[in-house]
Amino acid sequence: MTVNDTILREVRTALEHEPRIRTHHNAIHLAICDGALMVEGEVDNIAVKRVALEQVRSLNGIHETVDRLRITPGERKGDGAVRDALARFLLTEGAFLYYAIHARTKGEVVVLRDLGAQTQGSITLEVQDGIVTLSGTVGSLSHQRLAGVLAWWTPGCRDVSNELRVTPAESDHDHEILDALRLVLEKDPLVHADQIRADSREGVVTLHGFVVTAEERKMAELDTWYLLGVRDVVNRIQVRQ
Repeated sequence: MTVNDTILREVRTALEHEPRIRTHHNAIHLAICDGALMVEGEVDNIAVKRVALEQVRSLNGIHETVDRLRITPGERKGDGAVRDALARFLLTEGAFLYYAIHARTKGEVVVLRDLGAQTQGSITLEVQDGIVTLSGTVGSLSHQRLAGVLAWWTPGCRDVSNELRVTPAESDHDHEILDALRLVLEKDPLVHADQIRADSREGVVTLHGFVVTAEERKMAELDTWYLLGVRDVVNRIQVRQ
């Protein structure tokens, strides 16, 4: 058995022993190419994707990981429909009212909003095969995270590559994650944000509170996973009828 075979066996074992991944249901394919571990497949939701990647990256011998895990969307949509829906989200989001918004399609950049001298930031969106790429500059880590969550919320989105730069640069801390989480939960119409509280320690976010349905409990957890910098989510929200 080669070194690569040993590494792949250890990775598969780690994934199989993580109950949140459900490897019998979520097909995750592994391969080693030029020393990098390729992680591919389509999984149920963002939580499965993030947990799988964290499991892989925590193992000894894994020095580089190539993430090609995609999310199975609630509804399949063409790239144009995904792009248009996300553009509407960004154009109507109050946090981005003074941001220039552009869309890249077929190699061309289309100006959706240009405020000239009033511009406080710029976001360019691109969609290929359901994968959203965000680029440009934003004024805060919260704006960077919010733009990413709006992309994840877009119907038909299969993955998000958030390449937005924060200018001027800010130091990231747990309280930055919690600030963004509060903003996101308040914007999610499926979640009663006032009934949920959270704390974070080195990117591990613990959710507390009470909700009336299991679906709302799940949505609050997924919203948390969508945020950049979150390493794990401990969901202690209780469902009370």
